[in-house]
Amino acid sequence: MGRLAEMQRKLLEQMMGPEAMGVSNANLHWSDEKVCRNFLCGTCPHTLFTNTKMDLGACPKSHTERLKTEFLAAREANPNDPIFARFQAEYEANIFAFVDECDRRIRAAHRRLEKTPEENAKTTNLMREIAEIELAIQGGTEKIETLGEQGKVEESMREMAAIEALKSEKADKERELQQLTDTSGASGHQKLRVCDVCGAYLSVLDSDRRLADHFGGKMHLGYHELRNMLVKFKEEREKRKAGLGPGPRRVPPPSVAGTPGGSAAPPDVGANATSVLRATTIESVTVVTTGTRVTSEW
Repeated sequence: MGRLAEMQRKLLEQMMGPEAMGVSNANLHWSDEKVCRNFLCGTCPHTLFTNTKMDLGACPKSHTERLKTEFLAAREANPNDPIFARFQAEYEANIFAFVDECDRRIRAAHRRLEKTPEENAKTTNLMREIAEIELAIQGGTEKIETLGEQGKVEESMREMAAIEALKSEKADKERELQQLTDTSGASGHQKLRVCDVCGAYLSVLDSDRRLADHFGGKMHLGYHELRNMLVKFKEEREKRKAGLGPGPRRVPPPSVAGTPGGSAAPPDVGANATSVLRATTIESVTVVTTGTRVTSEW
C-alpha cells in the first residue's frame, strides 16, 4: 500500500500542484533540475498514457503551473537567452526518444507477424509448381490442336483428359497456396496487423466500433500527439534556418533613396555625364532605363 499511496500522492501533486499538497516550492525556480522541462516547454509524456498499458507512472519531477507561467514569460522577454534553446533541444530529444521507442516496438511486431522460413519455402515451392503445371497445360493445348489437324482423334481425347487432370491439380495447388497465405505467420487465423501509430495489434476482423474505440483511445491519441509534435519541431527548425522563425531577427541593410530593398546606391554619374537611354517596347509596356533607374509606363 505504501507504493500505491506514493503514486497517488505524485499524481495528485502533478494535477493540483505541490503547493496544494502542502509541499512548499516558493523558492523553487523554473530552471531547477527538480522541475520537468517537458512540462515547461509543452507536454510531458507521463501525462499522456495514464491508465493505459503504456502508463509511465507519475512524473518524478515537478509540474507546477506557476513555474510554467514564469518560464514562458521569461522566454518571451528574452528569447535569445541560450538556456531556452537548451531546454527546447532537451524537450525535442525526449519526445523523439519516446516515439523512437514506439517505432522499435512496431518494427518488432511486424517481424513477429512475418512468415517463418518454412512457410516462405513452402509458398515458393507452391508458386513454382503452379507455374510448371500452367506451362504443361499450355503445351498440351498446342498438342491437341496439332493432333486434331492430323485427324488423330483418340490421341487428342487422351491428351484432353491429361490436361483436365493438370487443371484439377493446379486448382488444388492454388487453394493450398491461398490457405497458406491466409493462415501463415504469427497472426494465424486472427489476421492481425500492427497500428503504425501506437504499435497495438489490430485484427482485420474487428468491427467498425472496435476500431473506432482503438483510434479514439488514450494510448493511440497520445502517440498521435507525440508524432505531430515531431512534425512541428521539424517545421520550426526549417523556419529558423530560413530566418523566418523565432530567434535573432536579421536586420536588413539600410535602404538608400531610390534603391528599394537596401541595394547599393547608384554610382554618381556626374553633372556633365551623358546618360545612356535605352527604350524597349514589349507589347503595350515601355520600359525605359536611365543609368541604374528603371521606370515602367503603361
